[in-house]
Amino acid sequence: MLLSGADIIVRTVIEQGCDVVFGYPGGQILDVYDSLYKYQDEIHHVLTAHEQGAAHAADGYARATGRPGVVFATSGPGATNLVTGIATAFMDSTPMVAITGNVGSSMIGSDAFQEIDITGITLPITKHNYFVGDITKLADIIREAFSLAISGRPGPVLVDIPKDIQQAMCEYEPQPRVLPDEKQPAKQIRIEEAARTINACKKPYIYVGGGVIASNATDEVLALAELLDAPIGCSFMGISAIPTDHPRFLGMQGMHGHYASSIAMHNCDCIIALGGRFSDRVTGNKGKFAPHSKIVHIDIDGAELGKNVPFENGLRGDIKLTLEKLIPMLDKKENPEWTEQVNKYREKEKSGADKRKGMTPFRVLDMLNKHLTPDTPVVTDVGQHQMWAAQYIKFSKKRKFISSGGLGTMGFGMGAAIGAAFGSKERTVLVTGDGSYGMTLQEMATAASYDVPLVILIMNNGVLGMVRQWQTLFYNKHYSNTILDRKTDFVKLAEAFGTKGVTVSTPEELENAYKEAFSCDGTYVINCLIDKDEFVLPMLPPGGSMDDIITNKEA
Repeated sequence: MLLSGADIIVRTVIEQGCDVVFGYPGGQILDVYDSLYKYQDEIHHVLTAHEQGAAHAADGYARATGRPGVVFATSGPGATNLVTGIATAFMDSTPMVAITGNVGSSMIGSDAFQEIDITGITLPITKHNYFVGDITKLADIIREAFSLAISGRPGPVLVDIPKDIQQAMCEYEPQPRVLPDEKQPAKQIRIEEAARTINACKKPYIYVGGGVIASNATDEVLALAELLDAPIGCSFMGISAIPTDHPRFLGMQGMHGHYASSIAMHNCDCIIALGGRFSDRVTGNKGKFAPHSKIVHIDIDGAELGKNVPFENGLRGDIKLTLEKLIPMLDKKENPEWTEQVNKYREKEKSGADKRKGMTPFRVLDMLNKHLTPDTPVVTDVGQHQMWAAQYIKFSKKRKFISSGGLGTMGFGMGAAIGAAFGSKERTVLVTGDGSYGMTLQEMATAASYDVPLVILIMNNGVLGMVRQWQTLFYNKHYSNTILDRKTDFVKLAEAFGTKGVTVSTPEELENAYKEAFSCDGTYVINCLIDKDEFVLPMLPPGGSMDDIITNKEA
């Protein structure tokens, strides 16, 4: 059939199974938006308040569903407003397709109004990007973008399309939905070498990253742990890959991880790393990281093997398929001494648990746990509240913890929560702070206008809490520009946007707020007042190792 380029764009996105797109119109993408009008019965467009919010929404949708999120934007500032969202998705391996309009082909390079080289700008933060100069290649480029986004290590792909290409006419033939490239296990010889290393160890530790979620390898990881009699820890991005209450699960490891998980990793003799990248937040001082351990590292991206820490065995391949081949080669283990030592770590962690009364971070989030279902997505912004959520919120299903890990994007939460709600079709919780919330709270207009079922928990301490914590510990309490003390009334603001809200300062008020928030329609804001001097602990100091871990404020 003969279609315009704009119609081809929309038809191809629909062809690829996309039911929701996020975006904001503008002059150089108006033809696409005219096409969206034609096909509004087949695809739903969510109009955000800002393109950054649209990019984060596409990201949240993708993390909640495992399918690529799609975002549309116009040229110039519309395209550049996507950059933070694209970079966030890139750092956390989120599949996304960003489609931008640009000025006509004849005007490219002339510094025309709202012209920008968005492919050049986004080259370092996309898996690949395209500038479409030929209408006959348009549909196949979009299909290839979807395939790239979901193949191998997932990530964002950008397609930039000049206005004349959107207006040109071309034959369009529908095609089946693209599939990711066929996954492959690691090479047999590498699996055999890894099996010998693992069979020789006496203190194994299984380290789970976000790649386990992408590979759907939870069952294989649990089978591996049972076979090896091994504890399991995870990276920040690995949260929700393993049920929180599983008896072998020690929780998140690293700079603000659980004590037992971090110390067990430090003292084991074999780390079996699955889909993690050993970032600085995991290792601390790399020269002192896990000094007695051999590392068996499995990842679909060979570039991650040995990038940050040396390995004994590096296996490039899909985690699920590789474990299916590795597990039959492993000996059944019983490690009573190691298990006893790990249990001592657990007991030490438990003895230092926060038992204070009042509006402590633990109390606030422990009360929240009682209102969550296994299907509730929990989204966070970035800061102290993010780490408290990672430590205290309980998950039983994967893809229910959604947060910016690699880039650490304050302001990620509002857009991502909206996207997660559209993707999961579940009431979604946003845990945020007054600093992060202030960055993108204009997306309250989106949440209210679309009656998005959100519970927004603002852990409001009146400061930039994580930065203040560093200033307290390492900068002689020089609180330079971290005291917000803003006059914004978040409850009145919620009402102005057309939603409900309440300020709470006691556990009793908070419990009543939770009950109302989880029973109402649409979006509900809980402005939860907490102390400005609450800390996220444990904590590794800058340049420190697990030997230097801080477990209390007086240490």
